[in-house]
Amino acid sequence: MRILLTASQAPFLRGGAELHTENLCAALRRAGHEVERINLPFKFSPEADIERLMAFCEGFDMASPNGQTVDRLISLQFPGYGLAHPAHVVWLLHQHRAVYELYDESRATPAVRRLREGIAAFDGRVLPKARRIFANSKRVAERLRQFNGLAATPLYHPPPMAEMFQCGEEWGYVFYPSRLESLKRQDLLIEASRLLKSPVRVLIGGTGGQQERYAAMIDRYRLNDRVRLVGPFTEAEKRAFYAHALGVVFVPRDEDLGYITLEAMYASKPVITCTDSGGPLEFVVPGETGWVVEPTPEALAEAIEQLWANKARSRAMGEAGRARVLGLNLSWDRVVETLCA
Repeated sequence: MRILLTASQAPFLRGGAELHTENLCAALRRAGHEVERINLPFKFSPEADIERLMAFCEGFDMASPNGQTVDRLISLQFPGYGLAHPAHVVWLLHQHRAVYELYDESRATPAVRRLREGIAAFDGRVLPKARRIFANSKRVAERLRQFNGLAATPLYHPPPMAEMFQCGEEWGYVFYPSRLESLKRQDLLIEASRLLKSPVRVLIGGTGGQQERYAAMIDRYRLNDRVRLVGPFTEAEKRAFYAHALGVVFVPRDEDLGYITLEAMYASKPVITCTDSGGPLEFVVPGETGWVVEPTPEALAEAIEQLWANKARSRAMGEAGRARVLGLNLSWDRVVETLCA
């Protein structure tokens, strides 16, 4: 099958969406399909540039570009799912979150309000034209139904190199690997660290726009002996950090899916997340594979103290998490089969 795969590309920004696209492309090729990627250059501002890109995508016919037959169009992101094809399948990673669940009317400019109306109308026109709509997670499907009244089927996939995650001896720290951005709420973990009585250490991995602010918080609170910003790491280093962690903290605000939860479970580590963290709640079973707490420093600190105080229970939770994720039978082969059916 000849497949076009569309995704958005914000230059020099790389995260889970980029990994997701690369892994899907590789899985399609392993299955014997001929794949071409269409990376649409995306800017978060100004709003007029987003509107122009929507207008370009909507209805652009990809059935036979330049006389070349295309058997399937698979779209992952806004606004690429506006492209047209008779066998168009959408596997939605997320919509343009800034005008949906992250929208704040009190801070919105007239341009943002206009963009919000335009995107809602765009999504309402183009998404129903797809042959099938899948979602990256149950949470993403819930948002689509909430804001657009459209149904999507959750289609899960494993994180990259899932088979390589292993559990090693714990070295007395909790690990939080993610981009250092406000939505990931590493500051909540830093605040919680001020309240800890046990000697557990905190490793925060990754880079991002909040790095300087988080470093300043650690200095201001005199937490340098307890909290460490690891910075960038290789995939091998990440797996080692997981292997020797006592547990994993992942407390974003309304995450789409979150590879971190799955990676921790493959590594047999219990996960601490929050009641409003979105995607992780689809996998973490409170009291069995981790903790689900209110998004406050006090509640997070208490969970970390419990993690430290009963290490045998924590190990059992990690083992239960691995059993749970293995029981889901997450497979790229199944994803490819579903998207190409």
